Amino acid sequence: MQIPREIAAAVRPTGARAADLSPLATRFRGYLPVVVDVETGGFDWNRHALLEIAVAPIDVDQNGRLCVGEVTGSHVIPAMGTEIDPKSLEVTGIDIDHPFRDALPERPALERVFAPVRAAVKKHGCQRAILVGHNAHFDLNFLNAAVARCNHKRNPFHPFSVFDTVTLAGLAYGQTVLARAAQAAGLEWNGDEAHSAVYDAERTAQLFCRVVNAWPSSPA
Repeated sequence: MQIPREIAAAVRPTGARAADLSPLATRFRGYLPVVVDVETGGFDWNRHALLEIAVAPIDVDQNGRLCVGEVTGSHVIPAMGTEIDPKSLEVTGIDIDHPFRDALPERPALERVFAPVRAAVKKHGCQRAILVGHNAHFDLNFLNAAVARCNHKRNPFHPFSVFDTVTLAGLAYGQTVLARAAQAAGLEWNGDEAHSAVYDAERTAQLFCRVVNAWPSSPA
């Protein structure tokens, strides 16, 4: 595939030859897809707590096909002033007071997941990460709300653009529910592990890769 000169120039690391570029440096206009999944204390990102977050940077295998990178997650201590709807805990199964929850305050939790994202962006010579999610703006809004509460200055994600696997799975498989879309794509699904941020991020990343890898390459 021929890369437009202005795009290649924008994302090429200093001194790197075109042949040395990762396919991800130009595949999505210089953005690195990173799957994000959050578990929360409700649906209102301005009011409800962030309780768990996981990220899965997209990587490439030896054949140049997209694959899932290492998944990193953190449980989160509810930020001061945020609320938790008990009904949300019934869905996620999160026990806020579990002694082995190993939760971090919001800022250290964000740093834990942002660090591998920044490393992956640098590795692939990309400009920035772009969030991939299932109902992606839900995850992005909670992420942005946490970033704002912490006054975090090094958020690696694009502030509003996303890739949504609801749309991609609807197009590819006629399914919009994550469990059904994953199964339609031939992926395993364990309902007992669902609603864990790490598990859902990994399955969403696999679904994203399955759809994009099946899409025909642009003509040269």
